[in-house]
Amino acid sequence: MTKNQPFFTHNRDSDTFMPTPVANGPWDPNSLHGRVVVGLLAHVIEQRHGSEDFVPARLTVDMFRLPNTTTPIEVTTKLVRDGMRIKVVEAEFFSGGTSMARASCQLLRKTENAPGNVWSPPNWGVPKPSDIPRPTDPRLGMNGKWTTRPIMGHMGSLGPRRLWMSEVRELVEGVPMSPFVHVATGADFASPFANAGDQGLGYINSDVTLYLHRLPVTPWVGFEVVNHHATDGIAIGECWLYDEQGPIGTSTVAALAQRKSMTNVPPP
Repeated sequence: MTKNQPFFTHNRDSDTFMPTPVANGPWDPNSLHGRVVVGLLAHVIEQRHGSEDFVPARLTVDMFRLPNTTTPIEVTTKLVRDGMRIKVVEAEFFSGGTSMARASCQLLRKTENAPGNVWSPPNWGVPKPSDIPRPTDPRLGMNGKWTTRPIMGHMGSLGPRRLWMSEVRELVEGVPMSPFVHVATGADFASPFANAGDQGLGYINSDVTLYLHRLPVTPWVGFEVVNHHATDGIAIGECWLYDEQGPIGTSTVAALAQRKSMTNVPPP
């Protein structure tokens, strides 16, 4: 992890999180980026309820308000189910005492695979991040919120889109980003990557659902757009996710059409 400014600081006395200036998003410079909302919910869930024996197999985050960048944040959690094989955790994101987002996370105990063979799609067979030249466009990764290695296509291009993404800063100051928080923080990227078109980004996502059959074991997460459809202003987008060893899961989003598209969409 670099010494870049983290997205949040943590006041442990009040157990609140304060956004830093780099946590802002593309729709409003005074509101938080969806990626840090998802990431912070994942961070708190894992800190309070995670364990080595369980994999966070599904994280769903509903985002129904845009938190601002100047108000302390509180995250509450509730352990709904604490079973031997399945845990279910709910979490809620408050800014200034107002609920802005909520999450549900299902954690499944690790065991052995079932016997027999089951068909799976093949690995995507792309160059490793280290084999792709570092991009020179300063707009990539929203000017340093993350870093990428583009593979195929770009934001808004018509056709297949693939890239590698890696984080360049801590989510919470002084806390190394875990593999789960790493992939959860990036999962929101499925919305612009899958839903941007040739006239810009006309959809803002209202949720993210991340499915993982395993956690990433390398710092790069690969995104491959596999779906976008829209009807009556309601869109869905989906990306398959990879690390450098192979598939790890999926990120799916629901989104609403905006009255005014983001026409100056930064490249990924």
